[in-house]
Amino acid sequence: MNSELSSQQVKDIGEQGLLKRLQRFCTSEIIGDDAAVLETVPGQSLVVTTDVLVDGVHFSNLTTSPEDAGWRAAAANLSDLAAMGASPLGITVGLGLPGEVKVSWVERLYQGMTECLQKYNTPIVGGDIVRSPVTTLAITAFGQVNPSQIIRRSAAVVGDAIVVTGVHGASRAGLELLLHPELAHNLKDAERTALIRAHQRPQPRLDVLPILKKISASPCPMPIAGMDSSDGLADAIIQICRASGVGAVLEYRQILVPKTFNQWLPPDQALKYALYGGEDFELVLCLPQELASALVQQLGEGAAIAGKITAGSTVLLHDEQKKFPDQVLNLSQGFQHFGQ
Repeated sequence: MNSELSSQQVKDIGEQGLLKRLQRFCTSEIIGDDAAVLETVPGQSLVVTTDVLVDGVHFSNLTTSPEDAGWRAAAANLSDLAAMGASPLGITVGLGLPGEVKVSWVERLYQGMTECLQKYNTPIVGGDIVRSPVTTLAITAFGQVNPSQIIRRSAAVVGDAIVVTGVHGASRAGLELLLHPELAHNLKDAERTALIRAHQRPQPRLDVLPILKKISASPCPMPIAGMDSSDGLADAIIQICRASGVGAVLEYRQILVPKTFNQWLPPDQALKYALYGGEDFELVLCLPQELASALVQQLGEGAAIAGKITAGSTVLLHDEQKKFPDQVLNLSQGFQHFGQ
């Protein structure tokens, strides 16, 4: 990219000029009309999710390159589809921009989205661009799922095991390292890089869905409750319990964190990152014990049965070794939009 092109600003080429630039990132057979038409096969439900990301809230040039911002935006929406049990079909992108934003920044944003989406054969099928005082990215993702295999927050029942598909806290740790590089003095370069990458390039757990279908295949599939942990592990479990009218007990030592934490963070800080850090994009699933054990075995390292669903409404963190007192989990310690 020559210097003249790299210095161009969005206001220099206007809406239509920018749209023309961005069309090369989209599927040419689909874009061009007022809406995208997506064909689904018989016996499938269309799943739609929307996520909005705002400069200074969800991403910042201090911690996130345009490519990483695009990747994270796409990954967040794909993770929501995975949390519903749905396979992705495509996304639309709504983009609000100040006129002073460089065209090259926008192209790099779309490049990051494309890099993430290509892993899952998911096209950009359209969108909209508007002038805005703050850079805002709104993505709508479409997916499909067999109606009998939809994952819902409200399907947890007493006795279900709670499966967490991977470790938690890495993304929050990566963000802290980006904001405060001096914290990395006890980490090896590879360890620091891995934590930062967990924040900048999270992986939506769409890979879990084929395993779920395999282990639960039967004429009458068992309902599975779940959601992703993008707002924190504690948030996910509390939201599932609220929607299902149940409680939960989690085992302290089954809340798995990156091995790096053992020598780097005190236990209470590591636990806080895991429970409330957010943006790890793992799945939290509630299902019968036998299926839960089979799922954990198939997923391998990082996956664990973190606890069980109980009667009542309390979500309790319990240490079977009784070295730490019981702790009632709540949403006040995690990030909440418009929170005090």
